[in-house]
Amino acid sequence: MKRAFLIGWSAAAVVVMGVSLAARPAVLADAPLAVDSAKVTLAGTSNIHEYTASTTKVRVTQAQLGAALDGHFCDNALKPGAVEAFEIAIAAGTLKSPKGDALDKNMYKALKVDQFPDITFTLTKFDFTGKPAGAAKAIGVLKIAGVERQVTMDITTKIDGEKLGVQGRLDLLMTDFGIKPPTAMMGMLKTDPKITVTFETVLAMPLS
Repeated sequence: MKRAFLIGWSAAAVVVMGVSLAARPAVLADAPLAVDSAKVTLAGTSNIHEYTASTTKVRVTQAQLGAALDGHFCDNALKPGAVEAFEIAIAAGTLKSPKGDALDKNMYKALKVDQFPDITFTLTKFDFTGKPAGAAKAIGVLKIAGVERQVTMDITTKIDGEKLGVQGRLDLLMTDFGIKPPTAMMGMLKTDPKITVTFETVLAMPLS
């Protein structure tokens, strides 16, 4: 399960930011930032074949923007103080694999979807050390199957008019989140615990 588990697994997947917001603080309750489009993919391998799973069901669950922003938010998204809080969620039960329902059922079981329907990424801070303009390391807490771990992912941003695109990649071990790598065919198929999460998200300012 490698290319859609986050946010990215996610996430957060995850760490896409806002758009076209003048200088004012905002907390996402009535959605000052919204996901215009998104795709999170996880990719992995097994002793038999590679596999992927993807979803477009990504939503911003919290966003608090800096009060001292100067100009449009999309122009300042990666500047210190621009984002005070940010969280994004992925509906784990919407991850789908082209391999079919059997793989999906094993994935949902491993992710404990019934008990923990969302994979979340909560941003802690950005690290710009050694990064070019429009890029950063997003540091935050990733929660999968009820287990939280701090992660660091590389992200890049691109402004397109009034929208901000964010892309990223994160390598993970399922076992770090207490997830037993799924098996199938009476144990003949065994998945590698290593997965790679990639995400492409576009954030926008809702019109209403």
